[in-house]
Amino acid sequence: MAADSEEGDYFVREIEKNDGFSLKVKQCYLGDVGCVVWDAAIVLAKYLETKQFYDPPSGVNVWAGRTVVELGAGTGVVGLMAATLGADVTVTDLEDLQTLLRLNIQENQALIKSGSVTAKVLKWGEDVSDFRPPTHYVLMADCIYYEQSIVPLVESLKLLSGPETCIMCCYEQRTEGVNPKVEKQFFELLQRNFNCEEIPSEKQDPEFSSPDIHILHIRRKA
Repeated sequence: MAADSEEGDYFVREIEKNDGFSLKVKQCYLGDVGCVVWDAAIVLAKYLETKQFYDPPSGVNVWAGRTVVELGAGTGVVGLMAATLGADVTVTDLEDLQTLLRLNIQENQALIKSGSVTAKVLKWGEDVSDFRPPTHYVLMADCIYYEQSIVPLVESLKLLSGPETCIMCCYEQRTEGVNPKVEKQFFELLQRNFNCEEIPSEKQDPEFSSPDIHILHIRRKA
């Protein structure tokens, strides 16, 4: 009986990959912001498999053997996509999202042939020595929304990145409430140590992009 009720806590969203296989991502019916697949996460996940990064016929695979840390992973969809493309990924979030992350790793393990994925707890602003920084890529989708988390989030980006690290940040621009203020604070703080480059829509997945959803490449200033 318990198993049924547990299954009933989740519903699955399928995200089709370019190779025809689909990531099956469990979401929670009840819970906080981390329990659902946000549009920005899908836009970023699909961006990872655009031809500039991943094009098996022409031998392009930027992800093969690269270390990747996803921040605020939630359901883990972005990190899972990177792992299926050959990256060695650590998906991170708070303690209470570890069960969902591990479930989704288990669910999609068969699609991960040459990469790897593990889930770990990472509280922004705290020690990152477990993650053997600097990492090649840091991925983050829709992480800019709590005013009190901006300073620790930027601190984590500083701790995880070296001169070669590319941070891929995808966020949906929201105009209501505190969102514009929080975004402004984030970018003001970020620009002290990092340069940001916005990725034009023609470099994104043609089907999965939106004028309200921005992808940025963020790198440490020299």
